[in-house]
Amino acid sequence: LTNLAPRAIRGVESQGMILMTETTDGKLAFIEPEDKSIKNGQPIS
Repeated sequence: LTNLAPRAIRGVESQGMILMTETTDGKLAFIEPEDKSIKNGQPIS
């Protein structure tokens, strides 16, 4: 990942992005380096 320039999304300035994936039990989870429920190669959205 890289830092992205701020941009307007639906008229509101966004200064960051959130990276999430679906865990093996079907729940959405923030990607964190130490999260053991996130497996290598899982799709992200």
